Amino acid sequence: MTELNPFHLAVPVTDLESARAFYCGLLGFETGRTASRWIDLNFYGHQVTLHLIDEPDHEVARNPVDGDNVPARHFGVILDRDDWQRLADRLTAEGVEFIIEPRIRFQGEVGEQATMFFLDPSGNALEFKSFSNKTQLFAR
Repeated sequence: MTELNPFHLAVPVTDLESARAFYCGLLGFETGRTASRWIDLNFYGHQVTLHLIDEPDHEVARNPVDGDNVPARHFGVILDRDDWQRLADRLTAEGVEFIIEPRIRFQGEVGEQATMFFLDPSGNALEFKSFSNKTQLFAR
């Protein structure tokens, strides 16, 4: 696999300070440039920008995936298994409410992965996952 280029993702939030506390305090991301209505985050080397919106978007479509009801709109990162487990343990200890508890999906199949889903304070869904074998990231 070639080296990945950093991606940019803009995420709507309804309160910048609660978003900052969540992403920087709980998840530990560093801030970059900021303004009165947005914050850039270093999201594992990628640029995620939190944009303040005035009206929340409450409708979230979902799809069934291996027995879970997965939010169709979500984002996150793929971690090494030890890093994924440490994050899952820390979020559990902090009392984060998971919409999909940390678990192994597609167990024993191609693409087996650890996964967990939770929401930020504005209702944006995040998924953090870890593949048993990273070479199977796009395997069929």
